Amino acid sequence: MIDLPQNTPVPLDNKPDAEARVKAQATDAAVKFEAFFIKQMISQMRAGTRALADEDSADSKRVNQDMLDLADGLVADALAQQRAFGIADLMLKQVLPHLSESPAASPSSKER
Repeated sequence: MIDLPQNTPVPLDNKPDAEARVKAQATDAAVKFEAFFIKQMISQMRAGTRALADEDSADSKRVNQDMLDLADGLVADALAQQRAFGIADLMLKQVLPHLSESPAASPSSKER
């Protein structure tokens, strides 16, 4: 097993077997979806704030809006990398159920 810090991405083609490669690709896609979801949520909250802002407010200036949109994207990516909302984990359980269950933790193995 490769021992890397948690934030260091491993190239997907360097995985030793097909199952690990599929798990890495699914995890990457799930985290990206969670980031997209968080970004959309933050964007909707910003749109509500902008709609209620005064004309002379900092929220109504286009340059501030662009910078806040960029910052919101970075915050969304950081939260998704930490799996803060748990959306990626739920997606992985749905897509790859056999990888999320360990033999010791499954109820059917304790009954035997």
